[in-house]
Amino acid sequence: MNNLLIVANFVIVFCAFNTHARGFEMDSIQTSAGELKITFLGHGTLMFSFGRKIVHVDPVGQMADYKTLSKADIILVTHEHSDHLDTEAIAKLRTSKTILMMTDNCAKQVKGAIVMRNGDIKTVEGLIIEAVPAFNLVHMRSPGTPFHPKGVGNGYVISFGDTRVYVAGDTENTPEMKALKAIDIAFLPMNLPYTMTPDMVADAAKAFRPKVLYPYHYGDTDASKLVELLKDIPEIDVRIRNMK
Repeated sequence: MNNLLIVANFVIVFCAFNTHARGFEMDSIQTSAGELKITFLGHGTLMFSFGRKIVHVDPVGQMADYKTLSKADIILVTHEHSDHLDTEAIAKLRTSKTILMMTDNCAKQVKGAIVMRNGDIKTVEGLIIEAVPAFNLVHMRSPGTPFHPKGVGNGYVISFGDTRVYVAGDTENTPEMKALKAIDIAFLPMNLPYTMTPDMVADAAKAFRPKVLYPYHYGDTDASKLVELLKDIPEIDVRIRNMK
């Protein structure tokens, strides 16, 4: 019996620390309401830990073994492409109390989700969540057909206490992005040809001036180019993490 108890305890401890064993990078940000921990799972996939709340953004099974990660209080999905919407990953993370917030196209594939349309603002679990338009202006699948049409995808601004975090989703440097105010932390995509070039990201960052900028979802793009483009703007702290 004692041996069984020891084995059980080992399993619990292993699961609790497996995120670190996998080598995911993590950052800690102090907010007015406590510590915000950011786990960089990869590509467009993030996990935020804030107090006792866990927020997963675009969970995808290729990025992590979700059996070993904390269940979600909130799941946000930016759009329906398979590297952002993974129904199996969502099923592993959700509980009967999980709040799912996503676009209309995504909600057609996931039961019980709250639809967030461009411009919507909702407060859930004490967090204010705003849906920002995410779309292409330049990069096209074929002439006249953007990779991400306007009105379909979302980025999200999440307020953790007084800290506003913008996760842009798949988008370019749109007027709506450049008009954002009081963004503390921004995740901007740089995966060609689907999203932005480093110059586009720099253009957007110069417009809305996030305090911390993480390029993410950047594929084979050289993220160091963004550091060079913004080197003369010290008030924007560009941080490179493993988010290919």
